[in-house]
Amino acid sequence: MPNYDVHVLSGIVSYPIAVAVAGYLSTIGVPFRLTTMALLIGYALYVLGADLPDMDHPNALIHRGTKPIVSVLAGGATYINVIGMLHLSPEWLNVTAAWGISAVVALITWYAFTWLMPKHRGIVHSLLFALIYGALAFLLVEYGLAMSTEEGLFVGFAAFSGYTLHLILDRSVKLV
Repeated sequence: MPNYDVHVLSGIVSYPIAVAVAGYLSTIGVPFRLTTMALLIGYALYVLGADLPDMDHPNALIHRGTKPIVSVLAGGATYINVIGMLHLSPEWLNVTAAWGISAVVALITWYAFTWLMPKHRGIVHSLLFALIYGALAFLLVEYGLAMSTEEGLFVGFAAFSGYTLHLILDRSVKLV
């Protein structure tokens, strides 16, 4: 099976094909808008998607790289939500206690991340997850970045296509 380098490099070099397909689809009525920003975000999410299905393998680089990011984001989100609930004196105790609680949440997230992942080449290696990834990319662009629906549709298509590329390279394209 292809390794990290093959998946990522395949994403890097095949993106022009995805752009060409999207360009053609836009000429027959698919509402894609290929602005520079949409193309750049699409490229990043396409290449990320080209390796993302391996997130379910604990030894994969994408798994090891994503786990600390998710843990830190969980800890940071906890801090933001907890800091206003604490009323200790002096004030620095609020910050210290909030970060202490946040560190515990980050630690739990660290271990839960691997524990919650399904088996390798299970449901994460499916077109269902490619569709979920594409939908999340669309939502990020349209609602998170306040870009147009047409730009979001293109970025969602690019993300879905990169994820699907991984499945094709693994010779394991399945619905679920």
